[in-house]
Amino acid sequence: MLRGLTRGSAPQDGAAHRGHDRRRDDFALVRQVTRLEDVPEVERHLPDILGRAMARSWIDAAFAKELARDPAGLLARYSVHLPESVALSVEHSAAERPRIVVTEILPGGQRRRLMYLQLVMMAGR
Repeated sequence: MLRGLTRGSAPQDGAAHRGHDRRRDDFALVRQVTRLEDVPEVERHLPDILGRAMARSWIDAAFAKELARDPAGLLARYSVHLPESVALSVEHSAAERPRIVVTEILPGGQRRRLMYLQLVMMAGR
Protein backbone atom coordinates (compact mmCIF):
# COMPACT_ATOMS: atom_id res chain seq x y z
CA MET A 1 0.00 0.00 0.00
CA LEU A 2 1.27 3.47 -0.80
CA ARG A 3 2.13 5.75 2.08
CA GLY A 4 -0.66 8.20 2.72
CA LEU A 5 -3.40 6.15 1.15
CA THR A 6 -5.83 4.95 3.75
CA ARG A 7 -7.64 1.70 3.20
CA GLY A 8 -11.36 1.63 3.70
CA SER A 9 -14.49 1.17 1.70
CA ALA A 10 -15.75 4.07 -0.34
CA PRO A 11 -19.37 4.73 0.65
CA GLN A 12 -21.79 3.00 -1.68
CA ASP A 13 -25.06 3.77 0.10
CA GLY A 14 -25.36 7.29 -1.22
CA ALA A 15 -24.62 8.95 2.13
CA ALA A 16 -21.50 10.60 0.77
CA HIS A 17 -23.24 11.76 -2.38
CA ARG A 18 -25.35 14.62 -1.02
CA GLY A 19 -27.26 16.35 -3.76
CA HIS A 20 -27.06 13.40 -6.16
CA ASP A 21 -29.95 11.10 -6.89
CA ARG A 22 -30.05 7.36 -6.30
CA ARG A 23 -29.17 6.26 -9.85
CA ARG A 24 -25.73 7.87 -9.45
CA ASP A 25 -24.97 6.20 -6.13
CA ASP A 26 -22.98 3.49 -7.87
CA PHE A 27 -20.45 6.00 -9.24
CA ALA A 28 -17.16 6.10 -7.31
CA LEU A 29 -14.08 8.14 -8.13
CA VAL A 30 -11.93 5.74 -6.12
CA ARG A 31 -12.29 2.17 -4.88
CA GLN A 32 -11.30 3.02 -1.33
CA VAL A 33 -11.07 6.05 0.91
CA THR A 34 -8.04 7.95 -0.37
CA ARG A 35 -6.05 10.43 1.71
CA LEU A 36 -3.29 12.09 -0.25
CA GLU A 37 -0.77 13.20 2.37
CA ASP A 38 1.70 15.36 0.44
CA VAL A 39 2.45 17.04 -2.89
CA PRO A 40 4.25 14.03 -4.47
CA GLU A 41 1.18 11.86 -3.81
CA VAL A 42 -1.09 14.57 -5.21
CA GLU A 43 1.06 14.80 -8.35
CA ARG A 44 1.02 11.02 -8.75
CA HIS A 45 -2.64 10.18 -8.04
CA LEU A 46 -4.79 13.27 -8.51
CA PRO A 47 -4.60 13.47 -12.34
CA ASP A 48 -6.32 10.08 -12.68
CA ILE A 49 -8.94 10.93 -10.06
CA LEU A 50 -9.70 14.34 -11.54
CA GLY A 51 -9.76 12.84 -15.03
CA ARG A 52 -12.56 10.51 -13.92
CA ALA A 53 -14.38 13.42 -12.28
CA MET A 54 -14.10 15.58 -15.41
CA ALA A 55 -15.26 12.73 -17.65
CA ARG A 56 -18.29 12.28 -15.38
CA SER A 57 -19.00 16.00 -15.60
CA TRP A 58 -19.40 15.72 -19.39
CA ILE A 59 -22.37 13.38 -18.98
CA ASP A 60 -23.84 14.55 -15.66
CA ALA A 61 -24.90 18.21 -15.46
CA ALA A 62 -25.50 18.18 -11.69
CA PHE A 63 -22.07 16.65 -11.09
CA ALA A 64 -20.49 19.25 -13.41
CA LYS A 65 -22.16 22.09 -11.54
CA GLU A 66 -20.92 20.80 -8.19
CA LEU A 67 -17.42 20.19 -9.56
CA ALA A 68 -17.27 23.79 -10.79
CA ARG A 69 -18.66 25.18 -7.51
CA ASP A 70 -16.53 23.24 -5.02
CA PRO A 71 -14.04 20.76 -6.54
CA ALA A 72 -12.30 19.86 -3.25
CA GLY A 73 -15.62 19.45 -1.47
CA LEU A 74 -16.91 17.19 -4.22
CA LEU A 75 -13.78 15.03 -4.01
CA ALA A 76 -14.19 14.75 -0.24
CA ARG A 77 -17.80 13.58 -0.66
CA TYR A 78 -16.49 10.90 -2.99
CA SER A 79 -13.85 9.73 -0.46
CA VAL A 80 -10.83 11.64 -1.82
CA HIS A 81 -9.09 13.84 0.75
CA LEU A 82 -6.35 16.34 -0.09
CA PRO A 83 -3.66 17.85 2.13
CA GLU A 84 -4.48 21.29 3.53
CA SER A 85 -1.60 22.71 1.50
CA VAL A 86 -3.31 21.86 -1.81
CA ALA A 87 -6.09 23.94 -3.33
CA LEU A 88 -8.29 23.32 -6.36
CA SER A 89 -9.98 25.92 -8.50
CA VAL A 90 -11.88 25.87 -11.76
CA GLU A 91 -11.03 28.33 -14.52
CA HIS A 92 -13.53 29.06 -17.28
CA SER A 93 -12.78 30.55 -20.66
CA ALA A 94 -15.18 31.29 -23.49
CA ALA A 95 -12.75 29.77 -25.97
CA GLU A 96 -11.88 26.58 -24.06
CA ARG A 97 -13.42 23.94 -21.85
CA PRO A 98 -13.12 24.51 -18.08
CA ARG A 99 -9.88 23.43 -16.44
CA ILE A 100 -9.16 22.40 -12.89
CA VAL A 101 -6.05 24.08 -11.50
CA VAL A 102 -4.18 22.40 -8.65
CA THR A 103 -1.99 24.69 -6.56
CA GLU A 104 0.22 24.25 -3.55
CA ILE A 105 -0.19 26.86 -0.83
CA LEU A 106 3.30 27.73 0.36
CA PRO A 107 4.31 29.28 3.69
CA GLY A 108 3.45 32.95 3.63
CA GLY A 109 0.37 32.33 1.48
CA GLN A 110 2.13 32.23 -1.87
CA ARG A 111 0.79 29.73 -4.39
CA ARG A 112 2.64 27.46 -6.79
CA ARG A 113 0.73 25.82 -9.61
CA LEU A 114 1.33 22.08 -9.62
CA MET A 115 -0.80 21.20 -12.64
CA TYR A 116 -4.01 21.83 -14.47
CA LEU A 117 -6.35 19.33 -16.05
CA GLN A 118 -8.66 19.91 -18.97
CA LEU A 119 -10.61 17.43 -21.04
CA VAL A 120 -10.11 17.79 -24.77
CA MET A 121 -12.02 16.01 -27.49
CA MET A 122 -9.81 14.43 -30.10
CA ALA A 123 -10.63 12.32 -33.10
CA GLY A 124 -8.22 10.13 -34.95
CA ARG A 125 -8.19 7.68 -37.75
